[in-house]
Amino acid sequence: MADPSSYRPKPGQIPDAPGVYKFRDEHRRVIYVGKAKSLRQRLANYFQDLANLHPRTRSMVTTAASVEWTVVTTEVEALQLEYSWIKEFDPRFNVKYRDDKSYPYLAVTMNEEFPRVQVMRGQKKKGVRYFGPYGHAWAIRDTVDLLLRAFPVRTCSAGVFKNAARTGRPCLLGYIGKCSAPCVERVTPEEHRELAEDFCDFMAGRTGTYIRRLERQMADAAEEMEYERAARLRDDIEALKKAMEKSAVVLADATDADLIALAEDELEAAVQIFHVRGGRVRGQRGWVTDKVEAVTSGDLVEHALQQLYGEERGDAVPKEVLVPALPDPLEPVQEWLTERRGANVSLRIPQRGDKKALMETVARNAQQSLVLHKTKRASDLTTRSRALEEIAAALDLDGAPLRIECYDISHLQGDDVVASMVVFEDGLARKSEYRRFQIKGFEGQDDVRSMHEVITRRFKRYLADKEKTGEWSPEDAEESGEVPANGGLTEEDGRPKRFAYPPQLVVVDGGQPQVAAAQKALDELGIDDIAVCGLAKRLEEVWVPGEDDPVILPRTSEGLYLLQRVRDEAHRFAITYQRAKRAKRFRAGPLDAVPGLGDARKQTLIKHFGSVKKLRSATIDQICEVPGIGRKTAEAIVVALAQAAPAAPAVNTATGEIMEEEESVTAGSSEERRGQET
Repeated sequence: MADPSSYRPKPGQIPDAPGVYKFRDEHRRVIYVGKAKSLRQRLANYFQDLANLHPRTRSMVTTAASVEWTVVTTEVEALQLEYSWIKEFDPRFNVKYRDDKSYPYLAVTMNEEFPRVQVMRGQKKKGVRYFGPYGHAWAIRDTVDLLLRAFPVRTCSAGVFKNAARTGRPCLLGYIGKCSAPCVERVTPEEHRELAEDFCDFMAGRTGTYIRRLERQMADAAEEMEYERAARLRDDIEALKKAMEKSAVVLADATDADLIALAEDELEAAVQIFHVRGGRVRGQRGWVTDKVEAVTSGDLVEHALQQLYGEERGDAVPKEVLVPALPDPLEPVQEWLTERRGANVSLRIPQRGDKKALMETVARNAQQSLVLHKTKRASDLTTRSRALEEIAAALDLDGAPLRIECYDISHLQGDDVVASMVVFEDGLARKSEYRRFQIKGFEGQDDVRSMHEVITRRFKRYLADKEKTGEWSPEDAEESGEVPANGGLTEEDGRPKRFAYPPQLVVVDGGQPQVAAAQKALDELGIDDIAVCGLAKRLEEVWVPGEDDPVILPRTSEGLYLLQRVRDEAHRFAITYQRAKRAKRFRAGPLDAVPGLGDARKQTLIKHFGSVKKLRSATIDQICEVPGIGRKTAEAIVVALAQAAPAAPAVNTATGEIMEEEESVTAGSSEERRGQET
């Protein structure tokens, strides 16, 4: 525990100007990012008597070892820089909203020649129109199924589209009228794009104009006695109205707004967002956060706005944002939102009428979300704290192991031996810190020796980083037998390097032998401040170095439950990597032996010659004619193909006929296409 006075800047050193500040711990890791209208006044608040500080703030300043700041010209710039740093460094003491799931969006890929309607999750892509998010993917599919009658936009994958274009036959949706079949040129690219734009307009809330237009077309068709066309238009109108009924009108004035509500207690807060477009609720999402810093409701709203609109531009930021409390100060946040939208944004608290009533509904959803979250055992802050305390007591540690690293070895009968390292911080998985290892020191099946190699390699890197920053002397490195690698604790941009941050506890998947191997590796490196334990699968016993008997934790222990989750996550991560590596080895061909020949040039070669057999019979000069292939690479290709034994002939399982190599390559491509389509 650090004394804040040991790194307190002199008052004259801190500028009296707007800016953003970072607290770092002893390992130079950023643990907190904040902004201030006046850096001098804000930072002075952190260096007062510890007894006067909020418990969470006190924990942060005693964990920190230094503070630094960046001066900006305006509070809006401070807001933007704070968001960027929180996203980049992921500080453990900042409020971070966590999605309890990945919300699906209805996406229209307007960046393609033939736009496609589909369900998308994850990072948003440039040139794609998004609608939502929705609570469930099936809700999107139901809506799309209804709208395709009126807007027969392509929904198929690239593989299905290319296959239909090649065969000249559309898919089933093309036959039943739910796709305009641009793959077989039933419509031009311009006509199909116009359909996609109408679809987007309808989803954006401009529904009344389009339905009235269809009603006029239906009436005109009836007058001209085109009854079949009128019937189709009637069915289209009914389908559109049915789709509209799925999202009832909540604001009669066709408002575009986002409503944000909070539910909080002393430890956690939940936020719910309703996206209202054209007066209808078009999407809903929710987040939960641990209150790891002293924050007000206005601060929580500000953090939610940063996360919600930090990556958005244009119409994705609505004209009106309704909140339960206003950030303080309000003007920089409102100016920041206006800048991201490109037009004025109203940020306010609803006082009366439909908007206030809808806000109460959103608030009830937030309260239910917080209650539901607290019933989830693994995510409850109090439960996690108790689990860490139980582990510390059982293993006789000096403090709670805030960072736990777990290692597991995976192989298939001694082949493709790999290892995994997973990281849990404050009882939660930190997937950005996960690492994978290939066992290089030997071949064959030896889990104990593999564990020793992995622990040695991981902590050699750690010692090399410490030496680079001056925290580890060359004499210490010489005594440990470690030759430091290049690289310091942090990159040039201040982010921690891989392996630069040490754990308080190392967990290995296994019993006494694996634990002894891990402890031996640490002893050989001269590391004596990291605890080691192992969790054996059969009886869930906890083994510690040098003890003949295991530590038995009660089956209902939160500490045992956390260790099991850590161990199971390491096992999952290791076996996923091992299977991927094995599959890659099975897919390997003779061209894989050519150094520097990547997938793109391999595909170019096969496309140029038609098959590996024809490539094998080609001369060096003929191979050099392929774009991107030089003479040296062509010579290497000829040598690799000459050394590789010809593959066994493929057999048509339906007829028993032996196929030529060209046919087998084509068949393989067809199988690959079918796999992509599914």
